[in-house]
Amino acid sequence: MAVVAFVSAKGSPGVTTAALACTLSWHRRVILAECDPAGGSVLAGYLGGALDGPRGIGELAVGELRDGNLETSFWSQLVDLDAPKRERLLLPGVVDPAQAGSVTPLWQRFADFFQELERGQPAYDVLVDCGRLQVVAPPWPVLRAAAIVLVVTGAHLSDVSSARSTIKAIERDFAEHRVPPGSLRLLLVGNGHSRSEVSKALGLPVIAHLPHDSRTAEVLSHGGTVRAKRPLMNAAGALEVPIRTLLDRRRARLTWPMTVQEVPHAV
Repeated sequence: MAVVAFVSAKGSPGVTTAALACTLSWHRRVILAECDPAGGSVLAGYLGGALDGPRGIGELAVGELRDGNLETSFWSQLVDLDAPKRERLLLPGVVDPAQAGSVTPLWQRFADFFQELERGQPAYDVLVDCGRLQVVAPPWPVLRAAAIVLVVTGAHLSDVSSARSTIKAIERDFAEHRVPPGSLRLLLVGNGHSRSEVSKALGLPVIAHLPHDSRTAEVLSHGGTVRAKRPLMNAAGALEVPIRTLLDRRRARLTWPMTVQEVPHAV
């Protein structure tokens, strides 16, 4: 598939929960990369701090700055969420704010590497949890490299108001860096206004709506057994279909051959 980035507006919950639910329910090989400069939460939350020793993007960044061996060290920093299949992998985020300083200069390096993973053997899709943009040194290069950027937001008026400024910031950055249009979509979570109302208010299509499912959200945030038939997991799994449809449509549009002018007849 490609790189799909999840980003949330200020005060909007659910970006990590949504990305993790998709990771655990999609059918192709998936890597969930926690690229939130404010820190990752899956290790301490869903995995309950069960792993020994440091692992994740912070350690990867330190090694890359020291040795430049990202291609070889990357795989040792992943956590198998469905061991031993290695079909649902996690690249944990920073656990110490001090690590963010090592990660920041490498956002472009990571963005390029994530794009290469869909062409690897075996190929992996990369779902990137970018957190909120209201932080120091957001992962802009990762957002620009993503084939699709999902702005995760609630559907209440306060959520919509917060999402508006986040969307404007992304649109300004994408225009400045000449990112092809069409990658931005809304992903609604929880109750509130309808999809059509939120889409009209924010000027973006809504790709899906994840239902309020506090029981599953609790498990994804704090650990436990994920029930595949729960409403949130069903909706997250179903999201794979419109994502792939949108990707196919965008790729077809970007690769559509330009009209070739007729060659003049010889006189």
